[in-house]
Amino acid sequence: MKEALLVVDVQPTFAMPAAVVDEIRALSGKIYTVATVERHDEAITPFERQLGWTPGPNDDALVAANRVFIKYGYLPPIELVTHLKEQGIGRVYVCGLQTETCCLGAGFMLFDAGLHPTLLKWLSVGSSLDRSGELGARLWQHHFGSVIHSRDGFHIA
Repeated sequence: MKEALLVVDVQPTFAMPAAVVDEIRALSGKIYTVATVERHDEAITPFERQLGWTPGPNDDALVAANRVFIKYGYLPPIELVTHLKEQGIGRVYVCGLQTETCCLGAGFMLFDAGLHPTLLKWLSVGSSLDRSGELGARLWQHHFGSVIHSRDGFHIA
């Protein structure tokens, strides 16, 4: 099964530990990588109106990727899933920001498209609700059955 890495919202707006960003960068050089960057369009997702918050208007991904997809809201764009399928990808390793929201949303989208999402927990950070990412990892395990907790348990095929 062909594999890819999906890096979710690792961008300047969100506080991601530098050591984690560095490790994601190192991994992205070894595997086909796609990334998302959160942008704001109030007509698409009402972040300002409902949450009083918006991501930075011109953020770029902090990790090099073969392809970067702009998203508006919690879910990646459908074009990301289409692209992965066109590449013949079956398993998608997911890491990045907000394990229990944006990463989990990506997991549902990948799963519903027939792909096999796997969370790389040590390369993921939760929201302000749970910076450890434990809640998101538990939800991933429950819904998708596939979480790798440390680099020791991870090997690229």
